[in-house]
Amino acid sequence: QGQLVESGGGLVQAGGSLRLSCAASGSIFSIDTMGWYRRAPGQQRALVATITPGGDTNYADSVKGRFTISRDDAKNTVYLQMNTLKPEDTAVYYCYADMLTTRGPQFDDYWGQGTQVTVSS
Repeated sequence: QGQLVESGGGLVQAGGSLRLSCAASGSIFSIDTMGWYRRAPGQQRALVATITPGGDTNYADSVKGRFTISRDDAKNTVYLQMNTLKPEDTAVYYCYADMLTTRGPQFDDYWGQGTQVTVSS
């Protein structure tokens, strides 16, 4: 099977930057789309950004121009560079990956445990 482990969350002032990382590990045959979602207090989990193996990206309108998603397939890792952070970016950020593992026989959705990002005004 596989698992995702996030790192890089924390507390930052408005206008600051943070970089989140998420490493996939386990008995992985292939990884398709990877991405980040977030859940703000009192809200449902929402898309932040996704990236395909070919490098095609998709962003929520609220983060376009401020956040950048990237991936390193040699390390099975996806990153989220967050710049010009705003208090409304405060949320738990979850890593996502569509992976084919020994759990098989098809690709399944995997989620990380979440990392807290808090932006103070």
